[in-house]
Amino acid sequence: MPPKPIAQPEMDLRMDAGLDTFARDIPPDFQRDLLAGRSPTIQLNIDATRMSQAFTGGGYVQSIVNGEIEEFLAHHRTETRLPVEIDLRARFNPELDKGWFGAINEMIESITMLSVILTGAALIREREHGTIEHLLVMPVTAFEIMVGKVWSMGLVVLVATAFCLVVVIQGLLAVPIQGSVTLFMVAAGLDIFAMTCLGLFLATVTGSMPQFALLVMMVLMPLQLLSGGVTPRENMPEIIQTIMYAAPNTHFVILAQAVLFRGAGLAVVWPQLAALAVIGLLLFAFSLQRFRQFLR
Repeated sequence: MPPKPIAQPEMDLRMDAGLDTFARDIPPDFQRDLLAGRSPTIQLNIDATRMSQAFTGGGYVQSIVNGEIEEFLAHHRTETRLPVEIDLRARFNPELDKGWFGAINEMIESITMLSVILTGAALIREREHGTIEHLLVMPVTAFEIMVGKVWSMGLVVLVATAFCLVVVIQGLLAVPIQGSVTLFMVAAGLDIFAMTCLGLFLATVTGSMPQFALLVMMVLMPLQLLSGGVTPRENMPEIIQTIMYAAPNTHFVILAQAVLFRGAGLAVVWPQLAALAVIGLLLFAFSLQRFRQFLR
């Protein structure tokens, strides 16, 4: 954004209102003192509530001011000629549009969150309203009850995922999808299967909706932050990367980004598909055992 000249009394008001992140106060007679070698001082005010800009912005402003003043004192602008020039070519997102990356990542995070919350909340509500007792007097097993909850809630999330991908991301936001939508939907189904099983397990551990909500926050936040959807996994310690391979959404994030961003096929992402299937089956078996104890 272009800089906007403001009066000194406006500075605090504008920063309090959140209109400005940086406000630079140049003192009177700054040019005269600079030419006289008196080393004048420029005040830079930063709105530190915008942390990402505040951390890096101060250094950028310092560099810009120093460069302009050095060229002013030298009476000419210097052109730096480097021996080697780098020709940048951005693949998969040539315009570096953060909306492309953000839209797909938000969808991936929503799939994980909804799969856990919907399944767990459905089970807890049935227990609170006494519906579980009605199911127990019917000729159905714990396996059949759990399968019914997993596929019904999973189908809701899967349909919502297809709608989000086709109508919202491809249609309204015009984000180009490089790979196979069918392959992504298969992977989404496996991830939803695993996360719904996790949601059922969490619901059997807690006794009420408030307890379930607190437990979901403690489980979902590390899963979302450390899976690679928010920050690259390469920036994390190796031990965290290794531990997070046990989480299904880690493999789903790797697969989804490879398919939707880079157009990867089955030959590339089959390890993630296999990992999702194995983790999902393990979570189902573990949750089923806990669910049987819960019904007793």
